[in-house]
Amino acid sequence: MLVQQILQSKPTQGVLTLAPTATLSEAAALLSEKRIGAIIISKDGKHPLGILSERDIVRELGKRGVGCMADGVESVMTAKLISCTKKDSADSVMQKMTDGRFRHMPVMEGEEMTGLVSIGDVVKARLSELSMEKDALEGMIKGF
Repeated sequence: MLVQQILQSKPTQGVLTLAPTATLSEAAALLSEKRIGAIIISKDGKHPLGILSERDIVRELGKRGVGCMADGVESVMTAKLISCTKKDSADSVMQKMTDGRFRHMPVMEGEEMTGLVSIGDVVKARLSELSMEKDALEGMIKGF
């Protein structure tokens, strides 16, 4: 399965972004409100500057306490993004996420972001694929 197919199966298209001038407190509120695990930091919604996850915020809280919540997201976000394209396979994306120990990956087309996939999206797609393969094999064995 390709990333493009995963994006098409998602209930909402597009990517939620947050301005680099936002605070960690604002980011945490948005993550909580939208019930998501990470947000892309971008000035224009198309060109990612970084990604900020729940884990990033928790780590900073653990190090510095609640005072960090007034800091800007740029000081905590991961600026070195690992991304994929719509033509990448679900397996290669899952491998990159597993190797890098992260759960969200921007989908890029050149310099522009066109989507965001999570490990949950990839696992769901892979399980669907395995289920279809199982059904096809059972059909072959039973002579359907």
